[in-house]
Amino acid sequence: MQAEIVTIGDEILIGQIVDTNSAYIATALNNIGIDVYQITSVQDERQHILESLHQASGRSQIVILTGGLGPTKDDITKQTFCDYFEDTLIENQAVVDKIHDLFETHVKRKPLPANLTQALVPTKATVLDNSFGTAPGMWMERDGTVFISLPGVPYEMKALMEEQVLPRLQKKYKRPFIYHRTLLTYGAGESQIAHRIEAWEEALPSYIKLAYLPSLGRVRLRLSAKGDNKQQVIDTVEAQINNLLPMLEDIFVGFEEEGSLAQTIGGILTDRGQSLSLAESCTGGRIALTFVSNAGSSLFFKGGVTPYATHMKVSLLGVSKEIIETHSVVSEAVAEQMALKVKKLFNTDYAISTTGNAGPSLGDSDAEVGIVYIGIASPAGVLVERHQFGKNREKVIQRTANKALELLRKEILKN
Repeated sequence: MQAEIVTIGDEILIGQIVDTNSAYIATALNNIGIDVYQITSVQDERQHILESLHQASGRSQIVILTGGLGPTKDDITKQTFCDYFEDTLIENQAVVDKIHDLFETHVKRKPLPANLTQALVPTKATVLDNSFGTAPGMWMERDGTVFISLPGVPYEMKALMEEQVLPRLQKKYKRPFIYHRTLLTYGAGESQIAHRIEAWEEALPSYIKLAYLPSLGRVRLRLSAKGDNKQQVIDTVEAQINNLLPMLEDIFVGFEEEGSLAQTIGGILTDRGQSLSLAESCTGGRIALTFVSNAGSSLFFKGGVTPYATHMKVSLLGVSKEIIETHSVVSEAVAEQMALKVKKLFNTDYAISTTGNAGPSLGDSDAEVGIVYIGIASPAGVLVERHQFGKNREKVIQRTANKALELLRKEILKN
């Protein structure tokens, strides 16, 4: 069972917005056993949309479009749909009533004529009720292919997928079971891991696929399998993981399906009744963001400071001027002091500190661009590591944040 996704809108093609709709739809389809063969973005242009529909229908049984269903003249998806299906538009009274109700209840005025044009739908379409907007979804079929048109507004699209599209697809098609398990690793590169697990990878059954998903300072390993027997698929993948884990023991930190590394750390600290604080200089709050992005972080994360300027490390944290003058603000000694001082300031069990030069130019230190010191204060003492993370500013910051989480987890598990 194969699907294609077509996103419509010039705003995507000029980079004005990021196409998050496709990612959501692809995940939702995969969760019910439907593979996504291709994702395409096209202009708000009739011929371009028509060509995409023709091409997609030749490859896939399901084609899902998002965008181009608004009330303005540049929204041409419905009319193009009619051209493709040799159909005409007709006013749907249920949608008319829905538009009047939404406007009178929430906008406190009557809809404009342009708003009411959203009630025009192809005569051959099954109308899909939009719980959160005025543009309905549309379901049409031709030569064994299902075409589904959804609004581009993300929260409207998601509601339609969950309430209308997925249940209909599950009822219409018999689908295989698709199973993914993604291992999170920190501290080794893609090629190192591949060399380490080469024999295991070569022995994988043909229906289990391994994908390497590298990013800054970490690599995700995704195992994917599908089949008609759900339990057999799960058991086979889990057996392969059990064989793999001993080879990755020193770099494995958890499974993506169970949460990020920040969530894993948070869970451990919460279960132990322990706490964390941060003193971020070169990372500028990036590490804090990874924790507070998750609900429940207040149970363990007590707070942090961002003493970016050198004098703030002295006045805010109490780092010794003499240590800075002797060792430089980017140094092991300063990272150690920052971790200890912030741990004391917030009265926490653990603390992270970062100080470095993210570039592109030298700051208050003569340390070369990319040099970073990361400190981890724990009940047992302080660990500081020096790293060279390259010349790109964003990479330096993100790699520092990732490495800090890796080091923190290791220190927590020691104690």
